[in-house]
Amino acid sequence: MIAVVQSGEEQLSARMGIEIIEYTPERVVATMPVAGNRQPYGLLHGGANAVLAEQAGSIAAAINAGEGRIALGLELSCTHHRAATEGKVTAVATPLHTGRSTATYDVVITDEQGRRTCSARLTCVLRDQ
Repeated sequence: MIAVVQSGEEQLSARMGIEIIEYTPERVVATMPVAGNRQPYGLLHGGANAVLAEQAGSIAAAINAGEGRIALGLELSCTHHRAATEGKVTAVATPLHTGRSTATYDVVITDEQGRRTCSARLTCVLRDQ
């Protein structure tokens, strides 16, 4: 499905504790611990939200790109609504547009209480591997 060039421990997602718990063409779900991904004030780092959103959305785009094709992030926009301070956050990526050359995903990140902490939109360019 997705070509991996680097070993798992060399990937940013592994260092951040991101786990993919569901992946279909219609939806990718990923989780990430807050611990280890905080900024100096003890809150989940906004950049960590961005990494989680891009990981979930890029996997979704790669699934929809098809065999022999790859997805590369083109644009990412994140709005941080509320802070997460503990537990895990969950990202759900769903398609807004799945074309031949680009794909755009809505990524909603929530805390363990189901409260939205971040809204993101990711556009990937799709190309032959």
